[in-house]
Amino acid sequence: MKSVTTTNSNHQTLGYAAYGLLGLPLAMVALPVYVQIPVYYTSQLGLSLATTGWVLFLARLIDTVQDPLLGRWIDRLRGGLNTVLIIAATILALAFLGLWLPPVTGGGLALWLGLMLIMAYIAHSTLNITYLAWGARIQASQSSGDGVLLGAAAWREGAGLIGVIVASVIPSMIMAGSRTNVASNMGWYSLGFALILMLAMLALLLAAPAWQRTKTSILSLKSTYQLMSKNQAFRRLLPPYFLNALSISIPATLVLFFINDRIQAPTYAGAFLATYFIAGAIGLPIWVKLANRIGVISSWRIGMLLAITAFFSASLLQSGDIAAYFLVCLAAGLSLGADLALPPVLLAKVIAQDEPPALYYGIWTLLGKLALAFSGLALPLLAQFDYQPGHAGGALLAWIYAGIPCGFKLIALLLLMRSRQQLEVTQS
Repeated sequence: MKSVTTTNSNHQTLGYAAYGLLGLPLAMVALPVYVQIPVYYTSQLGLSLATTGWVLFLARLIDTVQDPLLGRWIDRLRGGLNTVLIIAATILALAFLGLWLPPVTGGGLALWLGLMLIMAYIAHSTLNITYLAWGARIQASQSSGDGVLLGAAAWREGAGLIGVIVASVIPSMIMAGSRTNVASNMGWYSLGFALILMLAMLALLLAAPAWQRTKTSILSLKSTYQLMSKNQAFRRLLPPYFLNALSISIPATLVLFFINDRIQAPTYAGAFLATYFIAGAIGLPIWVKLANRIGVISSWRIGMLLAITAFFSASLLQSGDIAAYFLVCLAAGLSLGADLALPPVLLAKVIAQDEPPALYYGIWTLLGKLALAFSGLALPLLAQFDYQPGHAGGALLAWIYAGIPCGFKLIALLLLMRSRQQLEVTQS
């Protein structure tokens, strides 16, 4: 009997690993698109800071609107899910390559950037929403406890953190090198990403626990939204999630500008980002264990407090504060694990087993991407105050990068504390 139990446990672990592997390539592509692309198009290709910011905002706004529709469509799919995933993965690989190898210059550059971003966002959203909903159905079909869900989430977010470590080190090293080699080297990175994406897709489709369809997938769109609107725990979870996402998105958009022009240590950019994401990878199992011990909400609150402390410290840094910024990256990175693993667990706990999960995740990712869209406006805001990439950034850059996000994170923390009782009742 013990041997059978061990075999089942190993089989379950392998299934979680096969499911979680896709998190790696999805993260490999997301970080360069959100972090390195703005710097690449402004500093290397010559697109103005304000134009880049507005293109980012509009493209991300389109990305935001599409998510609930994609979630609804995914919930209603009767067949062909594998085909949809394969097509989306192919489009994502091509769009990512196109971002680094634009065939146009001058006036057409902004249009090309917008087109490639929209293609990449649509493909990435299709993969990501399906992926998150798939994970929620793993929980629904196998267990109602936090252990299974945290296990699946840990594999997914752990693979994702490996992906962002790769994405933080390699593109940063490429962009810190000769400008004439950036496009070709990022082309090779794009091909490596495409290969890993293909392998992860094969693992998901062939070895992960099967997709579980729900009975309510055939409800009308109006009925589905009515069902969601009655879910008060879900509604209470959305505001703190959005504000928390905004507190993460703004630094993600501005981090390389902050490193280059405020700390004035561009050669350390890869090391700073790697420290941040490695700390997140180390912290992830710690947050999972802590959540199993004291609860998901309490653990997330501790993570928020740690992030506020770290980013407030960053807002006070000046040129040459390299060692201090490494400490900030370490502390903020540790808090990242909580932001990655714990909010999706809370969401999955408030979705009933007979409800369609993909539409919930469509709304969820909509808010995350709306936060990213608004973070793009930080660039034209800085341009209004005469900041130019490649020149020393003053206190305003530091406060927009770190100070304002602290305010959003603090409000999110207060809202989460206010809603704690209702969310805990939902979890019980």
